[in-house]
Amino acid sequence: MTTKKATNRLLLQGNEAIVEGALAAGCRFFAGYPITPASEISEVLSVRLPQEGGIFIQLEDEIASMGAIIGASLTGLKSMTATSSPGFSLMQENLGFACITEVPCVVVNVMRAGPSTGLPTRPSQGDVMQAKWGTHGDHPIIVLAVSSVRDCFDITITAFNFSEKYRVPVIILSDEMVSHTREIVTLPSAKEIEIINRHTPTMPPEWYIPYEDNSMGVPSMAAFGDGYRHHVTGLIHDIRGFPTQNPDEIKAFMERLFRKIAVGFSEIQLTKSFFLDDAEVAIIAYGSVARFARQAVREARENGIKAGLLQLITLFPFPTPVVKKVLKRCKAILVPEMNLGQIWTEVSMVSEDNSKLHQYNRIDGQSITPQEILNQLIAINESD
Repeated sequence: MTTKKATNRLLLQGNEAIVEGALAAGCRFFAGYPITPASEISEVLSVRLPQEGGIFIQLEDEIASMGAIIGASLTGLKSMTATSSPGFSLMQENLGFACITEVPCVVVNVMRAGPSTGLPTRPSQGDVMQAKWGTHGDHPIIVLAVSSVRDCFDITITAFNFSEKYRVPVIILSDEMVSHTREIVTLPSAKEIEIINRHTPTMPPEWYIPYEDNSMGVPSMAAFGDGYRHHVTGLIHDIRGFPTQNPDEIKAFMERLFRKIAVGFSEIQLTKSFFLDDAEVAIIAYGSVARFARQAVREARENGIKAGLLQLITLFPFPTPVVKKVLKRCKAILVPEMNLGQIWTEVSMVSEDNSKLHQYNRIDGQSITPQEILNQLIAINESD
């Protein structure tokens, strides 16, 4: 994440801030296919990336785009693609390939209402579970959510850092409201931004074992063309990258994939808290809804309701310890979402008393407003 000191004051759209964050993180390859409401990311990068010595390519579809960023990452470039909900569906097979081959890359999904073509210009949060389980098989994944223009900048950098450090694809979930909001933001200078790069091998090529285990569970990653032998396959493989059906090797490989995320969980688990110290009623929200919830909390306080907000930045791996603390501290929890309860389901699995949980959902392509959330808080407070 970035420091508070800042140097550049700009008027940016959320999608433009994602571009700035990607470039600041060192992204030098983008492949994508235009789709509303994510197209501005492609449009701006088509100009900015070549100026930074990077490569921009528009592919024929989202499947090819995902494959291209995997290939670019294997050559040593930090890579990214961006899409919206229908395109995200098309990326899932190659996303699974990135998971099993441990190729770092960042995928931005600017969610819109669905399913299928749905409502192209309307916001939604309907892709949360797809982000976790969209590709088949057991696999670890990191999913981050943005709620403001500044979030778009900071969290994009964080996504690249996590991807490089843990050798995993990282998904950024935005939504139409966040990505098309314009705000004045003050961005830090390059010197103030922490950048993490993948660990590359230091041993001679003949000693290199591409999927060798270590204390972090994250093997060093040689770039194609650097003289290191590196076999890449979508099949489950041994430590040298070749297919295996040995149960012991399969078990060790799968356990390592999950262990590396477990080892880094305390760092990966990102949340923000607002007025939670003395809160009696808490909101758990993410994305644009978290922003509206913050305003609702302020207005609830003015009405004598001790409300607070836990904003989830990391959706997966789910920040269970932080959520548990809020559940124990507060007498009631409200989970507003622009879906039928995808994160509410995660919260309910953590809760020991689901009677204190309350849902508020919209699936009509309209945003949840601060007033709607405030009305829910008032109703909960009166019922208690």
